[in-house]
Amino acid sequence: MPPQYEFHLPLSPEELLKSGGVNQYVVQEVLSIKHLPSQLRAFQAAFRTQGPLAMLEHFDTIYSILHHFRSIDPGLKEDTLEFLIKVVSRHSQELPAILDDATLSVSDRNAHLNALKMNCYALIRLLESFETMTSQKSLIDLDMGGKGKKARTKATHGFDWEEERQPVLQLLTQLLQLDIRHLWNHSVIEEEFVSLVTGCCYRLLENPTISHQKNRPTREAITHLLGVALTRYNHMLSATVKIIQMLQHFEHLPSVLAAAVSLWATNDGMKSIVGEIVREIGQKCPQELSRDTAGAKGFAAFLTDLAEQVPAILMSSMCILLDHLDRENYMMRNAVLAAMAEMVLQVLNGDQLEEAARETRDQFLDTLQAHGHDVNSFVRSRVLQLFIRIVQQKALPLTRFQAVVDLAVGRLADKSVLVCKNAIQLLASFLANNPFSCKLSDTDLAGPLQKEIQKLQEMRAQRRTAAASAVLDPEEEWEAMQPELKSTLQQLLKHPQEEEVMPQQIAETETAEEVKGHIRQLLVKASYKQAIILTQEATSHFQESEPFSHTDPGESEEIRFLNLLGIIFKGPAASTQGSHGNMVPGQTDRKDTPSVSEPEGSCRNDELVKQEMLVQYLQDAYSFSQKISEAIGIISKMMYENTTTVVQEVIEFFVMVFQFGVPQALFGVRRMLPLIWSKEPGVREAVLNAYRQLYLNPKGDSARAKAQALIQNLSLLLVDSSVGTIQCLEEILCEFVQKNELKPAVTQLLWEQATEKVPCSPLERCSSVMLLGMMARGKPEIVGSNLDTLVSVGLAEKFPQDYRLAQQVCLAIANISDRRKPSLGKRHPPFRLPQEHRLFERLREMVIKGFAHPDPLWIPFKEVAVALTYQLAEGPEVICAQMLQGCAKQALEKLEEKKEKGATQEDPKETVPMLPTFLLMNLLSLAGDVALQQLVHLEQAVSGELGRRRVLREEQEHKTKDPKEKNTSSDTAMEEELGLVGATADDTEAELIRGICEMELLEGKQVLAAFVPLLLKVCNSPGLYSNPDLSAAASLALGKFCMVSSPFCDSQLRLLFTMLEKSSLPTVRSNLMVATGDLAIRFPNLVDPWTPHLYARLRDPAQQVRKTAGLVMTHLILKDMVKVKGQVSEMAVLLIDPVPQIAALAKNFFNELSHKGNAIYNLLPDIISRLSDPEGGVEEEPFHTIMRQLLSYITKDKQTESLVEKLCQRFRTARTERQYRDLAYCVSQLPLTERGLRKMFDNFDCFGDKLTDESVFNAFLSAVGKLRRGAKPEGKAVIDEFEQKLRACHTRGMDGLEELETGQGGSQKTPSAKKPSTVSKQQPLTSGTSDSDFVTPEPRRTTRRLPNTHQRTSKKKVKVVFSSDESSEEDLSAEMTEDETPKKTTPIRRASYRRHRS
Repeated sequence: MPPQYEFHLPLSPEELLKSGGVNQYVVQEVLSIKHLPSQLRAFQAAFRTQGPLAMLEHFDTIYSILHHFRSIDPGLKEDTLEFLIKVVSRHSQELPAILDDATLSVSDRNAHLNALKMNCYALIRLLESFETMTSQKSLIDLDMGGKGKKARTKATHGFDWEEERQPVLQLLTQLLQLDIRHLWNHSVIEEEFVSLVTGCCYRLLENPTISHQKNRPTREAITHLLGVALTRYNHMLSATVKIIQMLQHFEHLPSVLAAAVSLWATNDGMKSIVGEIVREIGQKCPQELSRDTAGAKGFAAFLTDLAEQVPAILMSSMCILLDHLDRENYMMRNAVLAAMAEMVLQVLNGDQLEEAARETRDQFLDTLQAHGHDVNSFVRSRVLQLFIRIVQQKALPLTRFQAVVDLAVGRLADKSVLVCKNAIQLLASFLANNPFSCKLSDTDLAGPLQKEIQKLQEMRAQRRTAAASAVLDPEEEWEAMQPELKSTLQQLLKHPQEEEVMPQQIAETETAEEVKGHIRQLLVKASYKQAIILTQEATSHFQESEPFSHTDPGESEEIRFLNLLGIIFKGPAASTQGSHGNMVPGQTDRKDTPSVSEPEGSCRNDELVKQEMLVQYLQDAYSFSQKISEAIGIISKMMYENTTTVVQEVIEFFVMVFQFGVPQALFGVRRMLPLIWSKEPGVREAVLNAYRQLYLNPKGDSARAKAQALIQNLSLLLVDSSVGTIQCLEEILCEFVQKNELKPAVTQLLWEQATEKVPCSPLERCSSVMLLGMMARGKPEIVGSNLDTLVSVGLAEKFPQDYRLAQQVCLAIANISDRRKPSLGKRHPPFRLPQEHRLFERLREMVIKGFAHPDPLWIPFKEVAVALTYQLAEGPEVICAQMLQGCAKQALEKLEEKKEKGATQEDPKETVPMLPTFLLMNLLSLAGDVALQQLVHLEQAVSGELGRRRVLREEQEHKTKDPKEKNTSSDTAMEEELGLVGATADDTEAELIRGICEMELLEGKQVLAAFVPLLLKVCNSPGLYSNPDLSAAASLALGKFCMVSSPFCDSQLRLLFTMLEKSSLPTVRSNLMVATGDLAIRFPNLVDPWTPHLYARLRDPAQQVRKTAGLVMTHLILKDMVKVKGQVSEMAVLLIDPVPQIAALAKNFFNELSHKGNAIYNLLPDIISRLSDPEGGVEEEPFHTIMRQLLSYITKDKQTESLVEKLCQRFRTARTERQYRDLAYCVSQLPLTERGLRKMFDNFDCFGDKLTDESVFNAFLSAVGKLRRGAKPEGKAVIDEFEQKLRACHTRGMDGLEELETGQGGSQKTPSAKKPSTVSKQQPLTSGTSDSDFVTPEPRRTTRRLPNTHQRTSKKKVKVVFSSDESSEEDLSAEMTEDETPKKTTPIRRASYRRHRS
């Protein structure tokens, strides 16, 4: 018989070593490691004879193994685990019989209870020891890498522990499912035993790997074990507390615990645990959740997962969680909103909901919509995501469609990128799941809607007519209302003093008939008192009108009133009905009219209801379509956002909108084309995918039908497209062709249309040639193999000539060769055709023959013809010279004809021969094109060919050299290695080309030189040659001629800029802006002195010129071809241009400029000075708009601090109140920091006296308010002190500041000494009005006094000029250098007096 004692479950293993109470078990001896194997064998032998009760005598052995667990052999650990599993399993098998034994003695019961507790304690401690060691090993494995992890685990333990956990947990579950409580006194199981088993489960859950898929069996076993503890051992309260704790500390557990709780609630019937846990979460105070963000995150994830799995059970506890919607933690708000959405999706979905469920659903949806305007962007974004799911699963009631669409459209303007992205996705989901139509064109829906509304109105009119015939007889109605009417009348007649004072009911313009109708309406509504009072007024007002004039003196007043009311109600009702629309004429004959039968009336009602539903459906569809159209306008503006994901969403949205047939979608599809040039691979791929979806997979029964649809869709894109759009489409088609995504049927059909083998319009034929040309860029053989066919098709001799088709043919042919400058590494000569080729013969003939005809399409054709000749012909200058000579000959012949005609006429005024304007225009335009293409040919083709030949020659010489010669000259070898030889040769070739351009092309007897005098005469005589087209052609030709030669350019720059400034034609000014921009790149030193005149065009009155000037200056400044000067303020003015495209261009310019170091920071001082200048700046509101944009680029703290200091100092030199306000506004827009506030403190004297101005004061308050929001507690004291100073100066001026300083004990710093500075007045940039403005400025390199002058000036204005103060700060190392600093000083001058308050 085993000894009598009681085994107490210890809180820690050490407690078993201490002696406790009477009969309490104590471990006698912790065995040494060397004795453990033999003692375990002894235990096993005892087990074979005594069974599970052997543990009572050998517990010390197991305790010793656990004590030395880290040190013992893995094999011993495995044997111990295996043996203990066997012991507990045997005990669980024997216990049912023991528990059922009614004769069981107390001592035997105690023995089995002790054995049970010892066995379970030993097994669970061993399980925890294995788990602890495995967790530590897994951390080591993370450092070593995951490869071979399983093998290392087996090497450590001798077996895979992760596979052994599940059987142990299942064994414990099996044991707990027995009715073991009878082993305890009074059948009450002790709490420590339940905690022992469940505690092991919770410790296993703490392992981060428990959430992995491979550990799913273990998770299920733990869940089952805890479920048994909940259902059989009253573990609810402990489980709730433990789950709350674990959610706060382990981020991997929310999904695991949510799955477990949902299983207990559904399978084990423990629904109450959901309410308990939710109650605990709901009672968490907001301050605790604010401090414990990890806990809030865990609760939120748990609630979200739980709502997905058991929404119906959770719904009963939702009222507890609603308070979190008004609290600070946004994660909890997200979780509650997500739970609501899950309930709408899974529980409150469908048309058969009861009234209470429908109300709950509507409340949840109202809450979701309200939080679409939440202060936190993550909540707004989450709401939109939830609505996406609701819409996709068609759980949104139709009555809410419009409201949620409105919400999505409103969120498109959200500041958060994430919210915008989700708003676009929500609108796309609405489109994809809309219940209205697969085609959503509001123009197509408007017609049917109007038609059905008209039909509904007709049906309602018919129903009213039918209803009027079924109205009660007026006599019967009168009899029914008479008792109550009589009672009211008696009361009024008896107590006239209680009569209500009625407003004047009868207007002077009302007739007796209208008043009768009004009285009858009151009687019908049972407003008897008002009807009687109105009748009394009417009898006195209409004493001569029937029926009010009919009075019988013998009748009492009561009877007289009743008769009068009866006449009004019964008799003349029909006549008044007609005027008021409440009765149908012919009412008195109603008894003779057969009434409508009930079945027929029911049928009509059903039809009316159906019609009303149809109209409502069409109305909803129309409204939805209009909202989508409104969204398209907003979303299209987001296509060029900086965030890649937003751009991708926008592109996908437009693809979907286009597929739904919304008319405005084509605008977005075209607008996305330029994104094909994006540097972001994701955006470029999104554009390609969009065009794949939209165009490469058209509907059709056959390959030919699909090809036809594809070509037709692409041709629609080409209609009215700009050159840029066509280039973008060309790039996309090139990609498709190179990847063989365009079927051969498409190419075949295009050739058939181009050659007129299938009937097509001239426009379709032209677009076919364009598409073939675009495809030729990807595969040149598409056109190259059919070159003769294309020449015969597009350049055939016919009359009238189709120059549009010929132009497209030339562009298509140009794509068969690479237009770029050939690389030096190319072995083969560039592709060229002989001069005698039919292509050039036809081009020459078409140019010469078309010259004499006034066809406006000839000019663009001859431009591409000349370019194609220079691109593909051998000796192109010969062919183009022939073109020029042929055209000039025709012009001279025409002149001779005029001269001969003039000689035959007698009038001497007609003797001066006149050439038709179009001939002169064509001639000058052709000469300009030839000059420019000749230059391009020399600098690209000829230069490239010279380099290619040189490289080949050098390689040949290198091969033929003797090996000994190669090593003779080390200097030569070093030069070759450094690339100096090649560079010298390149320079020689460049000098040769330059010499040809400057000395030969426009000099002597060259063909182009012959046109120079004519060109200059036309340009110098705008009064004589006043035709706008001629002026435009001549100015453009002059710009092209100037590109050829620097001496010629230098001599004609004054003429060019005079025309640029003074020409009355916007086209001429726009053309010359482009030309001068090109000249600034080619001859920068020549154009640099004229730069202010380029900036001046940014304020041109013509929209076209401003846009061109903006594009040109953007290109020049960003490419560093023009030094950025103070005149860049003109570019800033474009930010407020009334034309949206120009404003967008300016914004894009500053976006790009902000990426170039400190460029905007350095320019801001001059921009502020010029824009706030009262003589040449902008108004106050536009100034604010501009500076909001520019100051948003100042993001570095040091830049902000520097600007704050300098803006404060600038107050001293400001001379007007407007400038004070502008400077203060700029300060308020900066992202102020605490160091920036210190700068404001230090410079308070500079602006303190200006704070009496309300606008200045409010601007500084605004700046301080922004800083206060994110300030730390210690920084708020400084902010409060500064605000106190601001308010003191605002109310009492600088005297108030002195009083404040006196009150504070003179703790403020004394203002720094101020040096007066003189700043010259800057004249605003204006257009010149005299020729003296265009005297060529002296080149800057010849001016010697400028550096010293600048240096002297900068010393005088240390406190004013921004870009020279911070040279010592390393973060501002990108300051403007001497030659970059604007040479004109700022217009803000120091005032000649200082204001003091007396």
